[in-house]
Amino acid sequence: MNETLRALSDATLLGLPVPNLALAAGAALAAYIAMRLVLHYVIGRMRGIAQHTRNRVDDTVVEVLAGTNRAFLALAALLVGAGMLELPERWSARIAQLWFIALALQAGLWLTRAIRLGLRRYEQRHTSAGMTQVSASATLMSWSLRTMLWAVILLAVLSNMGVNITAFVASLGVGGIAIALAMQNILGDLFASLSIAVDKPFEVGDAIGVGDLSGTVQHVGLKTTRLRSLSGEQIVIGNTDLLKQTVKNYRRMDERRIAFKFGVSYRSAPEQLEAIPGIVKRLIESRPALRLDRVHFQAFGESSLDFEVVYFVTTPDYGLYMDEQQRLNLQMMREFARLGVEFAIPARTLHVMSPDGQRAAAKELATQD
Repeated sequence: MNETLRALSDATLLGLPVPNLALAAGAALAAYIAMRLVLHYVIGRMRGIAQHTRNRVDDTVVEVLAGTNRAFLALAALLVGAGMLELPERWSARIAQLWFIALALQAGLWLTRAIRLGLRRYEQRHTSAGMTQVSASATLMSWSLRTMLWAVILLAVLSNMGVNITAFVASLGVGGIAIALAMQNILGDLFASLSIAVDKPFEVGDAIGVGDLSGTVQHVGLKTTRLRSLSGEQIVIGNTDLLKQTVKNYRRMDERRIAFKFGVSYRSAPEQLEAIPGIVKRLIESRPALRLDRVHFQAFGESSLDFEVVYFVTTPDYGLYMDEQQRLNLQMMREFARLGVEFAIPARTLHVMSPDGQRAAAKELATQD
């Protein structure tokens, strides 16, 4: 028995003593079990804390840690065991590089999972019926962030392995500039779509006005936005061009401000003019959907005595506004007829002079000169 033990202690495998290899294997197994237990305990504690909080950060941390790669744990355990062996110096350097690579890859997996979870929650929170550009923009953002993340990890790993990445980074920069210049219009529309999805100046179904165009938003894509105009045709606008202009979102009006003018005849008496603001005020205040701002005798027009009325419709409904304005117009006609006030008709008086009169006028002017 003693001879067997001595033989095993003197035996070597791959140039390393068998007892040392056995000790390293035991340490690797113990490290793997310990890491699994610690990870399970931390996830359990974090999940318990997350159930009693309203923020989503701790939920994200729990889900990210739950996605820890088991192969990484096994590799880390093997590296722990390998660290207990008396290896040549060059192999010790290789183990250090493997540690860096393993940690970088696991960090990349954690961050990739965090990006995916974050964008999924953003999409669930902001997506509404027909709002297809949110998911498309989320996909674009996810792809961009993951590409940048793994590019940084790849460059860090190459640098740790002794590769000179300066020329590689410079070539990537030049190539990126060339691609960006070649695709600047497309990329501009893509990022404009992302801006619409994040900032949400309008959504599908909103009635908007852009410059001298107006219509209902039907679709917001990665490159264009499509409107259905009031006359029925479809209007297609590039997202970049759309955001360069002032956008009026009529759906988000809380109320509608109405200002209109009317004129009455110069034959109206001052007493009648004094009564008109009170009549209009009474007619507007009798309607629950309307709120009066002001009524004034504004000016002496060319052929009329002009009044200005300003009121608010308490809802943005355009149909309701037209119904109320029509009712107000008819009531004003009836009330003014009872008061004996006539609406002004645009008129211009022309004085026609006979030839004899023209000669007389010219002679008079000449005498004055």
